[in-house]
Amino acid sequence: MVAKIVPNIISNQTLFTLPPDSTCREAARMMGANRISAVPILEDEKLLGIVTERDLTAKVLAGALDPDTTRLDKIMTKNPDVLAPDDPPFNALELMRIRGYRHLPVVDGGKLVGIVSVRDLYAAAKDQLEEDVRQREAFIFDTGYGAGH
Repeated sequence: MVAKIVPNIISNQTLFTLPPDSTCREAARMMGANRISAVPILEDEKLLGIVTERDLTAKVLAGALDPDTTRLDKIMTKNPDVLAPDDPPFNALELMRIRGYRHLPVVDGGKLVGIVSVRDLYAAAKDQLEEDVRQREAFIFDTGYGAGH
């Protein structure tokens, strides 16, 4: 069975989103309060962009922008790459590696259903590799075909 982003990596995720006219301070507070590091930017339930901790650091702090007046639509990554719920985790991980992302929105039929992080994907990859090793060991040592029988 090939794992899929939904439900194998994320399922029933609580989404914290903001509209594009929110401020960077509001985004930072939301991230801190909910222990998240990315916020999807929605308008009328349509994904417009994403703001990450890296955006707040590199664009707002390093750029000496005022977090109380700088709107998210000024710093967000517009029209971000997205994943589909049935995308395989390894494809998502490769996209993140190539493009330098740490978070990708998951969209189903134009509707945001979650966000997957590189941490989520590495944990799933590790679990899959461990399962592969268990299956190989079971095949080699439990079937009578291994070197020990």
